[in-house]
Amino acid sequence: MPHRALKLLPDQAPAATIAILRSNSLPTLVQKEIERMILAGELSVGAKLNEVAVAERLGVSRGPVREAFRALEESGLVRQEKNRGVFVRQVSVEEAEEIYELRAALDDWVGRRVAHTASAEQVKELKAIVERMERAAAKRDADAWHALNLEFHDRLVAFAGNAKLLATYRRQTLAQRGALPQFTREHRDIVAKIASGNAAGAGKALHDHVMGSRERMRQARASQRSR
Repeated sequence: MPHRALKLLPDQAPAATIAILRSNSLPTLVQKEIERMILAGELSVGAKLNEVAVAERLGVSRGPVREAFRALEESGLVRQEKNRGVFVRQVSVEEAEEIYELRAALDDWVGRRVAHTASAEQVKELKAIVERMERAAAKRDADAWHALNLEFHDRLVAFAGNAKLLATYRRQTLAQRGALPQFTREHRDIVAKIASGNAAGAGKALHDHVMGSRERMRQARASQRSR
C-alpha cells in the first residue's frame, strides 16, 4: 500500500494554536499539534508527514518542525525512514495504556504539589483558561478547546516547578477529543480543589481525569473493532 503524504494549507491552522505560544517553545507547539492530529485520527497510520507542509500550516520555519519530528520519533508516534521521510506509526493499545498510567501518576503528583504552592495569581490564570475553555465548548470549537486544554495542563506542570517533569510530561501527552463540556467541568473541579488547597483532592481529580481519558480511549478502540 503506498504511503499517503500529508497535505496541509496555511489557512487550515487552528486559530487558537498561537494562544499557547507563550507557554510552549515552537518545536513543542508543532509536536503537540501533530500529536493531536495523529491521536484524533486525522492522520492515518502510514501517512507521510511533509516538513514544508507542516511548517506552512503552523506558520513556522522548518527548523522547529524538524525538532518536533525528532521528539515524536522518541515518543514512538512517528518513524523516520532513511531517504524516504517521516511516517505515522501505529500506537498499540498496550503503549497507549502505559502512557495513560504514567500520565495519571504524574498528574496526581502535580495536583498535590500545585495545591500546596499555587499563588493567587496562578489560580486566577488557571480559572481564566477554564473560562475560555467553556466558551470554546459552548461554540463547539474543538480546535480552540484543544489548544486551551494543552495550555491548562502545561501551566499546571510549570507551576509545579519541576523542569525534568515538564519535559517528561510533554513527551507523554496523549491528545483526545470527546465531550468538551464534560472535560471542561473536570478542569473546573481541578482548579477548585487547587484554589482551596485540597492537595489530596486535586491529585485525585487529575488522576481520575487522565484515567477517564484512558477509558474513553478503550471504548473508542472497541467501537472501531466492532464496525
